[in-house]
This record gives sequence, structure tokens and C-alpha cells, in this order.
Amino acid sequence: MIKNRTRLFLFIMTAAFCLGGCGLFHKHENIDAGMEAVAALDYDGAIASFDLALDAGEDERLLYRGYGLAYMGKTQYQQAAESFEKALSLSDGRVNAMDYDINYYLATAYYKLGTMDKALASYDAIIALRPEEKDAYYLRGVIYAEQGNLDEALLNFDKTISLDGKDYDRLIDIYCVLDDNGYKEAGQTYLQTAMESGTKDMTNYEKGRISYYLEDYENARNYLEKARDTGDYEAILFLGKTHETLGDSNYAISVYSTFLDSKGANPHVLNQMGLCKMHMKDYQGALEAFQAAMNIEDNGMMQVLKWNEIIAYEMLGEYKKASVLLEAYLKTYPDDQTAQREYTFLKSR
Repeated sequence: MIKNRTRLFLFIMTAAFCLGGCGLFHKHENIDAGMEAVAALDYDGAIASFDLALDAGEDERLLYRGYGLAYMGKTQYQQAAESFEKALSLSDGRVNAMDYDINYYLATAYYKLGTMDKALASYDAIIALRPEEKDAYYLRGVIYAEQGNLDEALLNFDKTISLDGKDYDRLIDIYCVLDDNGYKEAGQTYLQTAMESGTKDMTNYEKGRISYYLEDYENARNYLEKARDTGDYEAILFLGKTHETLGDSNYAISVYSTFLDSKGANPHVLNQMGLCKMHMKDYQGALEAFQAAMNIEDNGMMQVLKWNEIIAYEMLGEYKKASVLLEAYLKTYPDDQTAQREYTFLKSR
């Protein structure tokens, strides 16, 4: 299996909370160091800094939130949940932005632990206090879809769309979630309704992408060709994938290559070009594309690229190399069950 796109059901809120406002009264040197370590993916170093913060009497609410983030990074979700619960328990009773932030993280930890009722309760708590919180409705809908509760999923997705009907990225996310869970027709109904409601507010890229998911590939190609001149890599990705779907992989490769030649290295385009070459059985070319993307600093998709590199080596028959890389991969991403099964297979080769 090639991971073309990693679709994590629950996103981690990326907003950072400024600590400077209370800096006149409290020092957070160790917490700050811990958060810097979290950002650098040095989770053990982060935990060590938070331990020092605890000994130094620094803000407990902030440091337990930090502990939770570090344990999340280590995929130790039980410890993460306990840390976030502790952070919430330290509230002074006045609900603020951090309460919402922690509840989002806590819901993620519960989800990873498979305790869906608790994850739902976290979203319920957010919505009770912020009835217009569209992200909470969306994420709650995702859980219901995964549980097979289509009616509740649709209620939450309907609410999400009603709060921002022009968020076409989210609309497509909803389609993808429903498709992934066996409700493709329900997902396409949302897309079709959006197209029938009038496309004057949509860009050619948005119209092309929605047409792609509606499997209207001819119109998708036409819209995306018009969007090509914007220079955005997203339009190039979908234009290329549309040509791949229409059976013209050679043209798709030319689309990717032309973009890379004119705009420079892009990890997303290189990854998709690699996937296209894999489909064409050009495994060496695919490997080179994945590795070129991996060499781009802060590419934001290293897990996907490392996985695809492993599969390319496997397709080239270099099973020992693939096994060594997969062992290292699992140390970084231990909760990837697909990779665990693949490692068992490779060890038997």
C-alpha cells in the first residue's frame, strides 16, 4: 500500500498561546524550553524541561499541557490524556482560550486510545460553550462516521457547512471522511449540492477539485487547466492526478516536471510524481522522486515520504534495505499498524 495522502482524522491545533502577557508575574523559562523541544520533536528533552518547571514552581497548567503534547509526540496517549485532564482540572473556573485548546488535544488523545465516548464528550464540552465552533462539529461528525452512525455524522456535517458554506476545503474533507467509511454517495451529495448551488464564488481550482471527486474527470481537467496559470502546486497536483485517472500517466509526469522546472522543488509534487512513476513501474524513478522530496528542509510530510521510500525499495527487490528503513520508521511512528504488518512481511522475506 502506498500512502498517497495521510489523512489524520483529528488535527492538532497549531495556534500557540503567548506567555508574555503574564511574564511580568511568572517566569516560564523551563516551560518555554520544553515547548521549543516539542516543536523540535525532542519529546524526551521536553519532558525533562517540564520536570524542571515543576520543581521550579512554574505555571502548572501550562506545564501539564506541555507534558500532554510531549506524551502525544511519544504516542503515549494514556499519559497524554492524564496530563491534559490535569491541566483542565487546574482551571480557575473562568473559561478561556486554553480550555478549548486543551479539550481539542484531549479529544485527540482519547481518540487514539479508542475511547470514543470520551472524545465525543470533549467536543460536546467545546460546543456547549462555543455553539458556533465549526471544527468541533466537524470532528464530532468524523467520529460518528467512523462508528457507523451516519445520521449523527450528517447532522454534524450539516452544521459544519451551515457555519461556513464557502469553506470548500472542509467540504472536500467531509466527502473524503464519508467515502473512507463507506458512505461515498452521501459525500458526493454534498459536493453535487455545492456545484448546483452556483459556482460563481468558486475558483477554477475549487471547481476542478470538486469535479474530480464527483468523478467528472473531463470537466475537472478543463477547470484545472485554467487554474494551472495560478502557479499553485495544489492545482498542479490535481491536474496531474486527473490525467493519471484518465489513463495518460506520461502527460501527468510532464505536468509535474514542467512545474518543478519552473517553480523549483516541491515535496508534494515530487511525491505525487513518485507515486505516478510507481504506477508506471518505474521504481527507480519513483525512489529518486521520494528522496528528492525528503531532502527538502521542513517539507512537512516526512512520514509519507519515508513510507513511500520503503515501498519503492521493496518493489525494487531490495528487501534488506527496506526492512532496515522500516525498522527505523517504526521507532519514529510506532502506532502505524500498516507499517507493523509490513515489517512482519519483510522479516519473512
